Amino acid sequence: MLFVGAFDRQLDDKGRLALPATFRDRLGEHCYLAKGQDKCVTVVPSETFEAEAADLAARVRNGEVPRNQLRALASSAILVSLDKQGRVNVDEQLREYAGLQPGEAVTVAGSFDRL
Repeated sequence: MLFVGAFDRQLDDKGRLALPATFRDRLGEHCYLAKGQDKCVTVVPSETFEAEAADLAARVRNGEVPRNQLRALASSAILVSLDKQGRVNVDEQLREYAGLQPGEAVTVAGSFDRL
C-alpha cells in the first residue's frame, strides 16, 4: 500500500507527533525517522529502511557509493516506537534540522513508500 494524502498535525509540548490513523497500520510498531530532503523529517517503515540500509552498505562495500553517504544516513536516523495513541517522539536533533517547535503546526504528507 502507498502512503498518500496530507494531514495537518501539531507537535505536542514533549516533541511527539501523532501520525494519521490511516498510516499507523502500515508502519507497524516501529519505524525510522531520518533527515529528509528539503529540511523535512522522513518517516520510513522499518522493512523499507532496513532494506535500503542493507543495499547502501553493499554499494559502499563495492565502492559504488562513498562511505560518507552511509554515515550521513546512519547518523541522522533513529528507530522509534509508536505509542498507543500513534505518536512518535521526534528527537531534538531532527526537530532542529526541520525547524519544528513544540506547539507548532506540522504537515504529515505521504510520499508513496514513506512519509
